[in-house]
Amino acid sequence: MGRAVGRATGALLLLAVAAATACQPPQLERADARLGTPKATKATPEATPKATPTTSREASAEPTRTPAPSSVPLASPGFPPTPAQAREQLAKLEVAWGKNWQTYKRSEFGAGWSDDTDAPGGRNGCDTRDDVLRRDLKNLREGDRNPCVVISGTLHDPYTGKELPYYYRRASQIQTDHVVALGAAWRAGAWAWSPAERLKYANDLDVLLATDKETNYQKSSQTPDKWKPPRKEYWCEYARRWTGIKAKYRLTVTAPEKLALQDLLATCPQ
Repeated sequence: MGRAVGRATGALLLLAVAAATACQPPQLERADARLGTPKATKATPEATPKATPTTSREASAEPTRTPAPSSVPLASPGFPPTPAQAREQLAKLEVAWGKNWQTYKRSEFGAGWSDDTDAPGGRNGCDTRDDVLRRDLKNLREGDRNPCVVISGTLHDPYTGKELPYYYRRASQIQTDHVVALGAAWRAGAWAWSPAERLKYANDLDVLLATDKETNYQKSSQTPDKWKPPRKEYWCEYARRWTGIKAKYRLTVTAPEKLALQDLLATCPQ
């Protein structure tokens, strides 16, 4: 009788211990509580949308194709002016000697190419230099995933008549020239502009041409009375562009510069 009672009592004690253990939280949660980490709550479907499993093929896929450049015009309407228009514009330009040449710095026109301007080609999603290449090169091949990028093409250099090949990320004889160089524009009045106006000028496609690198170095910031394109067939258009830029930005001309432009415009077909 005593043994039966003892066995029953022992069984009851074991059941009580098991019940108490089942009511305790897991050891990991107790440790988190001691460290002050709040217990996570179960997210509802509304709070956390169910993720779609990603396959290895999807994870290694190439980036989405860059949208095509917007249809922003790559030149101002009516630019460059006709020979007759250029002569009229030249006659109205203020004649003055250059000023503040000693204060010129390239950085005054911005750190580099910028698409964030109101100039022709601005805010079309493409780098300014790429816009120039896309406009001036022939046999053009653009990038498959980024149509702003020029993969290859050929430049018929307006200054020399050379045929210059271009290949993406390879050494090239092609440079982007400011027809009225930044230094020349500075001396003719850009020294008084705001930084935003100078940035616009530096990225204005009306001001820019793709040209032969060596010839561009020779030109530097010289005005037409000191430097002319070696290819005489381009003298007319060079003067039209130069005069059109000066008129557009209300820049001054020196007396020798004006005479040289008159001579260059005289080569235009009548």
